[in-house]
Amino acid sequence: MTILIRDGHVVDPLGKRDGRYDVLIEGDRIGKVAEHIEAEADRVIEAKGCYVMPGLIDLHVHLRDPGLEYKETLTTGGRAAVKGGVTTVCAMPNTKPVTDTKEKVQSVHERAAGESLAHVIQLGAVTIGQEGKELADIRGMAEAGCHAVSEDGKSVMNASLYREGMRIAGESGISVFAHCEDQTMVEGGVMNADANAERLGLKGITNSVEDVIAARDILLAKETGVRLHLCHCSTADSVKMVRLAKEEGLPVTGEVCPHHFILSSDDIEEDNGRYKMNPPLRSREDVKALCQGLKDGVMDVIATDHAPHAREEKDKSMAEAAFGIVGLETSAALTYTSLVKTGVLSMTEMVEKMSSNPARILGLEDRGGISEGMAADVTVFDPQRTYKIDKDTFASKGKNTPFDGYEVSGEVVCTIVDGRVVYGPIRQ
Repeated sequence: MTILIRDGHVVDPLGKRDGRYDVLIEGDRIGKVAEHIEAEADRVIEAKGCYVMPGLIDLHVHLRDPGLEYKETLTTGGRAAVKGGVTTVCAMPNTKPVTDTKEKVQSVHERAAGESLAHVIQLGAVTIGQEGKELADIRGMAEAGCHAVSEDGKSVMNASLYREGMRIAGESGISVFAHCEDQTMVEGGVMNADANAERLGLKGITNSVEDVIAARDILLAKETGVRLHLCHCSTADSVKMVRLAKEEGLPVTGEVCPHHFILSSDDIEEDNGRYKMNPPLRSREDVKALCQGLKDGVMDVIATDHAPHAREEKDKSMAEAAFGIVGLETSAALTYTSLVKTGVLSMTEMVEKMSSNPARILGLEDRGGISEGMAADVTVFDPQRTYKIDKDTFASKGKNTPFDGYEVSGEVVCTIVDGRVVYGPIRQ
C-alpha cells in the first residue's frame, strides 16, 4: 500500500527538516520526502496545518501483560499508544511472572506482533523475579532483543550484584534502565516530604531517596562502561548529576515524565490516590530544574512511566492507593502545551526527546526520523486543537491521572505504524 501525506509541516531532527513537505510511504518504508510529490497513492492524507513527525517512542511503559491483564493488556496498551502518537513502547519487566528469561522476552514479542498496534520492545529484569538476589539471564534476553534490562519498580540494592549485571549488559551490547530509589529510606512515604505532606497528614519521601541511588548508579556505570539511562528523574540534583556525567563523557542519559515537569506537590489539594506516583511530585524548585534540564539538553528523553491500575486501586487515600499514573494518550499534548507553547522547547526539540533520542538510546537506526528508507512509523499532530483531557475517553484500561479536565493544545490525529494507518486518519 502507498500513502501520500500531503502539505504537512515535517519535523525531522535526524534529516534536518523543519518545514512543509510531502511524504510518500511505500509499503512499510518511507519512499520519498520532497516539497511536492506527484504520485498515485492508495490513500492521501491532507496534513495542512499539522506537524508530521517520526512516530513517538516511549522508553518507559508498564503494559502489565502477562499476569496483570485486569490493569492493561498488549492490545489495550497498544491502542492507547497509537492514540497518543506512540509507535514503539518499551515494556517494563515487572509483570507476573517477572520477565526475566530469554523465553519470556520472546513470548511477549511474539504475542505483541499479533496483539498490539504499536511495536513492543520487552525489557528484561536484572535479577531473577526482581528479588535482588541472583542475576537473570541477561545475555539470553539480549539475544531475544530486549535492548535493555531494568529492575523498574525498585532498585537492585546489592551494589556488587548490580555492578556485575551492568558489566554483563555492557558486554551484551544493551543498556541498563535505572529506577533510582533507596528502599531503606522510603519508610512508608507516599508523597514528597514537605509542608504539603504535613498538611495532609501523610508520610513523605525525601529527594535523597532518589539522589543516593542515582549517584551510585552513575559511578557503577563509570566503572563498567555500560550505557545507563536514568528513568523518571524527579529532582534538581538528579539533573545536576546527569549534567556532570555528560561533562565527564560518560554514556549516561536521563528521562523526565510530563507529570514531573508540570505538576508539583503544591498541586495536591486533597488526599487522593490519583496524585500518588513513584517518584512523587516534587517541589516547584525541582520542576524548574527539570524544565531547565530539558531545555539545556541535559535531560535527553520525555517518557511517560505509563502505569495503569484498576479504579479501586487508585480511588482511595494516598496512604493506601497504588503508585502510578497513565500517560500514553496525554504525553504529546501535555508536552506541547507545557513546553513548546511556553518556549521552553522548540517543536524540533520535542521530537528529539520523544522520538529521535529514544531511537538512538535503543539503537533503532531505522526509526526516529522521516527520511527515505526509514521505517514508516509516522505521527500527525494538529497543534491548533484545544480541548480538555477526559479520562473516560482513554483507550487504556487505566484512568488514573491527575490531568483529567486539564486543558491542552495539540492532538494526535493520525498514527501510522509500518505503513499502516492504525489511528485516524484525518482528512482523506
